[in-house]
Amino acid sequence: MRRQFVLLFLWLLVAANVALAASEPVFRLATFSCDVTPPLGHPLLAGATIAPPVKRIDDPLFARGFVLLGAEKPPVLVSVDWCEIRNDAYDRWRDVLAEAAGTDRVRVLVTAIHQHDVPLPDLEAQRILERHGAKAKIFDLEFHEKTVQAVAKALRTSLAEARTVTHIGTGQATITHLVSNRRYVDAAGKVWFDRSSMSGGKAAQAESAEGLVDPQLKTLSFWNGDTPLCALHVFAIHPMSYWGTGWVTSDFPGLARERRQADDPQVFQIYASGASGNVTAGKFNTGKPENRPVLTNKLYEGMVAAWKATKRQPLTAATFRAPPLRLEPRNDAGYTVEDMTRLLSHPDPRKQNVGALGLSWRKRADAGHVLEIPAIDFGPACLMLLPGESYLEYQLLAQKLRPDAFVVVMGYGESAPGYVGTDRAWDEDDGNLHDWCWVGRSEAAMTKAIHAALNVKEK
Repeated sequence: MRRQFVLLFLWLLVAANVALAASEPVFRLATFSCDVTPPLGHPLLAGATIAPPVKRIDDPLFARGFVLLGAEKPPVLVSVDWCEIRNDAYDRWRDVLAEAAGTDRVRVLVTAIHQHDVPLPDLEAQRILERHGAKAKIFDLEFHEKTVQAVAKALRTSLAEARTVTHIGTGQATITHLVSNRRYVDAAGKVWFDRSSMSGGKAAQAESAEGLVDPQLKTLSFWNGDTPLCALHVFAIHPMSYWGTGWVTSDFPGLARERRQADDPQVFQIYASGASGNVTAGKFNTGKPENRPVLTNKLYEGMVAAWKATKRQPLTAATFRAPPLRLEPRNDAGYTVEDMTRLLSHPDPRKQNVGALGLSWRKRADAGHVLEIPAIDFGPACLMLLPGESYLEYQLLAQKLRPDAFVVVMGYGESAPGYVGTDRAWDEDDGNLHDWCWVGRSEAAMTKAIHAALNVKEK
């Protein structure tokens, strides 16, 4: 009798362990890459006059991403060597990739790295220009559709080669003398906002302090046991060395990424920009061509150091959240429907494009369109995506809210809002909010949505 009891106990123990193992999700990772380089003559940076059409290709552009297959509908991340992806163009990317991955649109995280000698699509804005008979051009609609379909094909093909993921890795490294805030204080104590992406040659800006920055490059990685599969590097900086040439380039982030890829071809490398609407290389960048390799090396060394500092933990969960975010359109002078419509007849093509971009966003906003702040919570780490040119303060807030986790924040998701500033920036009349900003004060809405994405209650 006693022997039978022992055997029964052992059988129940084995059965419990089998059931527990069966209940734990088994994750697999598929990685994909696709060339997204525009043809010669294609508009860059939405046809801005300071960014002429494509004259030559200095280096190719790519969309690089992953699909995490597991217990729920899979999340997808793709980082694109384009300036921004806006409005219905953003929807098109997510819809097509969602279908390819067998998931929902909301689970597709599309982020643009935000280089400037690269394309910037907004399909409705282009159609607005065409309907109005404007000569300006933002994007070739046929090229956009072919590109999105090519990326979807690369994603779909990658699913057959998905590899088991058992661990996530987290590592970070401090990068110095690379990033500075647009906001700086001069020797007389006056606050300025005119530090651009390549203003290091100007004495007042170069001599002032960096200002508020996040010097940490964060690397989130996926592993199968001791074998690394994929590394996602994120750093908050405007990713331009020099631009406005018509020479297509992935600039120093893309060059650093490709250099890192060459180090170990077996580890798939992705780079994404953090929340960097108000942080640039300005203090450390003169805008001269010889400065690009310097910036590239700084970022590359950060990637290498973060990789060396990586620690692994078992991957047991990937909880997805995407709270809604409503950002109200501006309606002050220059941003009414009437004002933006008048810009379509402006002799300056850039003004025409700005008007069309504003009208494209306004059409969606007035129809009640909401954005999301998607986040993938792995427990010890969390990956989230903010809209447009969100200011760095929102990234720092997210990190502060989850001190228990390695919080990786990407910017340049749905980019229709343009700059997403803080209340202090509005109070101080940040000049960057005078242009390329189609939403008003957004701090309360952003703060609420960030709390929800991280599953943290507001106090």
